[in-house]
Amino acid sequence: MHTVIRTYSGSGAKELFALLETRTAEIESLMRSVQGFVSYTLARTADGGFSVTTCNDKAGTDESVKVAKDWIAMNAAGTAANAPSISEGTVILHVK
Repeated sequence: MHTVIRTYSGSGAKELFALLETRTAEIESLMRSVQGFVSYTLARTADGGFSVTTCNDKAGTDESVKVAKDWIAMNAAGTAANAPSISEGTVILHVK
């Protein structure tokens, strides 16, 4: 399995997460459509938030990054949120 973490902070990040919170059903459906989807978490921080996506392989997490970027461009461009910092890696342990 492979995981990607997208961290949003700085300009527009709080506004982006306020919007995401109102669209959780849509976001869930979008992420579940990613090939090889395993899990998705969206969390708020003091200055924005982060998402954690786990898929069966890197191709899935790469797709999730593109899907998220495209959704934000189409639905949240008005927040003017900075691009996220992205961390990714191979899963060592995944507990459900």
